[in-house]
Amino acid sequence: IGGLFNEPETGNGDVFSLCCALQGLFGVPELNCPEGFQEAQNRALQESEQLVQKACSTPPGPETVMIFDQLSDGLCRVADLADFVKIAHPDFAFREAAEEACRNIGTMVEKLNTDVELCQSLRRLLADEIVMRSLDPETRRVAELFMFDFEISGIHLDEEKRKKAVNLNVRILDLCNEFLSGTHLPNKIDKHVLPEHIRYNFTAEGNYLQVAGLHADCPDDLVREAAYKIFLYPNAEQLSRLEELLASRNSLAQLVGYDTFSHRALQGTMARNPGIRHVWKDILRNSMYNIDPGLYCPFFSLGACMEGLNSLFSQLLGISLYAEQTQRGEVWSEDVRKLAVVHETEGLLGYIYCDFFQRPDKPHQDCHFTVRGGRLRENGEYQLPVVVLMLSLPRSTRGAPTLLSPGMMENLFHEMGHAMHSMLGRTRYQHVTGTRCPTDFAEVPSILMEYFANDYRVVNQFARHYKTGQVFYAVLDQIYHGKHPLRKSTTEILKETQEKVYGLPYVPNTAWQLRFSHLVGYGAKYYSYLMSRAVASMVWKQCFAQDPFDRAMGERYRREMLAHGGGKEPILMVQGMLQKLPSVEDFVDALVSDLDQDFETFITDS
Repeated sequence: IGGLFNEPETGNGDVFSLCCALQGLFGVPELNCPEGFQEAQNRALQESEQLVQKACSTPPGPETVMIFDQLSDGLCRVADLADFVKIAHPDFAFREAAEEACRNIGTMVEKLNTDVELCQSLRRLLADEIVMRSLDPETRRVAELFMFDFEISGIHLDEEKRKKAVNLNVRILDLCNEFLSGTHLPNKIDKHVLPEHIRYNFTAEGNYLQVAGLHADCPDDLVREAAYKIFLYPNAEQLSRLEELLASRNSLAQLVGYDTFSHRALQGTMARNPGIRHVWKDILRNSMYNIDPGLYCPFFSLGACMEGLNSLFSQLLGISLYAEQTQRGEVWSEDVRKLAVVHETEGLLGYIYCDFFQRPDKPHQDCHFTVRGGRLRENGEYQLPVVVLMLSLPRSTRGAPTLLSPGMMENLFHEMGHAMHSMLGRTRYQHVTGTRCPTDFAEVPSILMEYFANDYRVVNQFARHYKTGQVFYAVLDQIYHGKHPLRKSTTEILKETQEKVYGLPYVPNTAWQLRFSHLVGYGAKYYSYLMSRAVASMVWKQCFAQDPFDRAMGERYRREMLAHGGGKEPILMVQGMLQKLPSVEDFVDALVSDLDQDFETFITDS
């Protein structure tokens, strides 16, 4: 598997795209051309109408939940796939078709979430105590989660307000797409403004240079300074989108009965209340961020990292990653690799598509995408999960493999943690498969993988690079989604929060928040990284710190935390893993001790 990722760059992308018309994306036949999204979308919408009718006419029982999950699966199988394609496919026509499919499916979901008759069919089930007692815990939880979706969408409102809620949600979807696109757009500058000796670091376009990122890994401080000031220069249109997005989310939250969008977003999570900010204040008072920026470690090849992951998963979970040949047209770029995830006794668990390398128009972000969720089909077979891991790594060359910085290494392990969560979840229902769980639990498996990446026994000579910005991002996110109207502009809030929390001065004429893509997917939930880090810290120290290859602990981890997806209360999964119920003080102590760990001591011990 390591050699697969160390192959030099070959071939011609244009030729590749022309000769791959036989097979659809991800093996979906109709997606061999952009128009196929319309076909897939129409079929999903027709099937959803039939399932709604079936749900409304079915007597209360476990079949009701199964029908709801079929409805969710049919819509998600198109929307999730399209959600990835709209940002990652190199062909604009595919991206445009996928975005339209996302919008149409999203609109249908919001309409269903305010469909009174559909909601009544679920209420009848939840109100039938005899039937509810007969259901297994996972089925009961899934039924309650579907009702929760109705409630936060405004099912209790009158018809006029329900329509308003749908319209607000659709507008929010549009604004999210527009804002997300804007976070990745490069900024241009006259090339003569920059010193000649650093211009080669940026893409030339006539007399202009395109700056598409922060160049944080560049060793030249002048390049990093130029990239920071140019890439983060404020864009009026993007600022307007952010302000409208925040205002629309606040209006929706208040319409359906919440004080702020934060209160709405945190329902159903481990935190449950935006008062979690008080915990962060304790952390900030007791923590220091004095990492020496001069400490670096050797780089690692991508192939070696993948071999390391394969070895770790084999020892810990009995899982191996095998490269699998793709069919023509199944992937969207010639450097995408497909991995089969195979258990030593259970066989094939699912597939991971690895889209690891930089290319034009590809966002510079590291993400895990669910393309198809796992579930138990009606015929008794298990629908295998399919996911994509997207990174932004430099390509290999004919003379050298792709080399990773410490940050890239940690991100690879982080995203692979999400992938294993998706692969090892074996829920009956798609609605709670893998990472479809409360956001502050979804990040636990990925952050736990960072501990493995930082352990010298797992990756020899790997130097830990803790990112202190996490608390800053979380606090900023909560303020933006708190009481409206905001007391200051988003940029003034950024400046104040950065200087107070991050400890670094604000750079004039920059607007980092306009590049903060997590405001879309993690709106009012970015604190999840802190909550998840606290859980991961407790799990690591109690279960894996003594022996990171402990198979018994690996099996407990799978059984208690990975297998359930969102089908079990997160705190119960944590309790099962730790063999105790952690208190609020345990969460705070875990995170504080994690942030306070002395970096130089870590290097010395390693």
